[in-house]
Amino acid sequence: MKKKKLIFVVDDDQVANTLVKRRLESLGLDVKSFAFGEECLEQLGEDPDLIILDYHFESRGRNAMDGMAVFERIRAVMPAMPVIILSGQENGEVVFELIRKGIDGYVIKDAALIGNLITSVNDILKRSGVIP
Repeated sequence: MKKKKLIFVVDDDQVANTLVKRRLESLGLDVKSFAFGEECLEQLGEDPDLIILDYHFESRGRNAMDGMAVFERIRAVMPAMPVIILSGQENGEVVFELIRKGIDGYVIKDAALIGNLITSVNDILKRSGVIP
C-alpha cells in the first residue's frame, strides 16, 4: 500500500491551521497540525515530506520560538527538509533573509492563501521527487 505524503502544518492561528489542514487532506495528503514550533520539532522523527510553518507566533503566556528560529532548528536537524513559511509579513527584508537562509517557499496570508499554498506545495513536492 502506498504511503500518504506527510505534511506538518504549524500555525498558532487555529482558523488558518484548520483551513490549511482540511484543504491539504482533501488532496489526499496526511496532515499533522501543531500550534507551536516546539511541538513540530518534537515530532520530526516522523519524517514529514514537507513542513508549512507560520512566521510569527503569539506567545499567549508561553516563551514560544518564532518561525525563523524553528526553521533554523529544522535545517540543523534535517538540512534537506522542504519548508514553506506562511505569514502576513510583507517586509522585503524579512522575506530576503528567509530566502538567504534557504526557505523553499513563502506564502502570504491573504485572500489567495489556499490557492498559492497548494501551488507551492505541489511545486515543492514535485521538485523534491516526493510526487511525480
